[in-house]
Amino acid sequence: MLTEASPSLPYVSEHRRDAPHTRPATARRGYWRRLVPLLALLACVTRAPSFAQPLWNPDEGYLAVQARMLAHGGALYETVVDRKPPLVPWLYEAVFALFGSQSLTPVKVCAVAAQLATAVLLASIARRRWGNPAGRIAGALYLLVSIGLNPEDAQAATFEVFMLPWTAAAVWCADRRRWALCGAAVAGAFLTKQTGAAILVPVAWMMWRCAAPRADVVRCAVGVTAPILAAACATDPSGFLFWTVTGSGAYASFTGSELHVLVRGLVNAAILGVACAGILPPVVRVLRIARTGCADLWLWLGSSVLAVLAGFHFFGHYYLQLVPPLALLGTAALQILPRERVARALLVSVCCCGLFLAWGMLAPRPDLVHAQRVADEVRARSAPHDPVLVWGMHPETYWLADRSPASRFLTAGLLTNYSGGRDGPQVGEKWAVPGTWRAFRTEFATRPPALVVDDARGAAYGVERVRTLRRMLGPYEEVARVDGAVVYAPSGGPQASAARRG
Repeated sequence: MLTEASPSLPYVSEHRRDAPHTRPATARRGYWRRLVPLLALLACVTRAPSFAQPLWNPDEGYLAVQARMLAHGGALYETVVDRKPPLVPWLYEAVFALFGSQSLTPVKVCAVAAQLATAVLLASIARRRWGNPAGRIAGALYLLVSIGLNPEDAQAATFEVFMLPWTAAAVWCADRRRWALCGAAVAGAFLTKQTGAAILVPVAWMMWRCAAPRADVVRCAVGVTAPILAAACATDPSGFLFWTVTGSGAYASFTGSELHVLVRGLVNAAILGVACAGILPPVVRVLRIARTGCADLWLWLGSSVLAVLAGFHFFGHYYLQLVPPLALLGTAALQILPRERVARALLVSVCCCGLFLAWGMLAPRPDLVHAQRVADEVRARSAPHDPVLVWGMHPETYWLADRSPASRFLTAGLLTNYSGGRDGPQVGEKWAVPGTWRAFRTEFATRPPALVVDDARGAAYGVERVRTLRRMLGPYEEVARVDGAVVYAPSGGPQASAARRG
């Protein structure tokens, strides 16, 4: 076996790349029969903390509320809106239709399946390039590193988790010159989250490197565009374009709380660095001296870094997009190191994974406790059919209270541009998504909420700072306070009368 002192290592030959196809079919099936159950077990272990909480972050709550609205006749990008593509809302809707909407456990099971699918695809890519041991290492490394973030980011069943199988499938198909399927996988990644389109960079390079015929380029282009056009037509084409591409200019701006956002980005990068402690040293030390032919993987990593930077928010879950190329680059480095170095790197990865597992199982969730208390108050003061408005950044309150939202805008962020702690000069009505306040006023007038909860708790989007909302609350009066959240009910109504008597 080569040592790290080796000056170079030629990239695996085309003959080696095709070697798995020359093995007997029974041998190939035996390999996967042994590996897939082990990866499935590891996926279940690493995702175990996700089942320890009802939900992990507001994105899960947003998707759960969206799915309920869609199930009751809502139309995506019309009466149900978000800045994200449609695949994950549709997935939540389908799961709720099958298993009910009272628990996210079935969706979390789907997230485990998505992680397993990503691991298997990465294992297949690595096995094709570097042999059987590399396949096992790549699949295991991905699952070990994939939870290496704040549990609220790593354990949630949200967009990035369901996007990664598509990105891995795109590279898997490009590696095998299956360009139509490759294009469809790129479309699937984009329709899960916009930044999934970054996978086009390594795919285009692989297509150029193999001098793909024009017909294959056309097949790939059709594979990309056809599903996206179909999704646009299945929703509202103009709404699809607006909410997924053109309507988020202010959200993607760097202005506002720059220091806060930069610190968040550096902290999340450091946390992921800890999770990757077992593979980063070999990657840096070996791949800089060895010609391993991993240009497509470096392009994959580079395009994923740009995807993380896009929008200048640096949320922890954005960093999940870096994990698949890091796992393959780590595998490329480890497979040319001595066996004891490989074992050491895997042991470090296992230990780091154990730390993140403990964090996920033991970390307190004060935001969830607050949302549950507010939901209890809303449920106690409203009837099941009453619409309510929660003015805040925690849409999970609607789901926890089992109440329908009085507006299509499930967070104050869409109406004020507040998001993720950004509280600088670009927060307020003038920075809202265009057209949202007109629609919001119409909804408020035609279907007045039975309760309004001001859950800003001193944030920049608080009612006292939003003049239009303050006027709209004129017919309401305060009836309760819960952990700093203020509950309003119509003046003279039974809730207000009971509050005065109390």
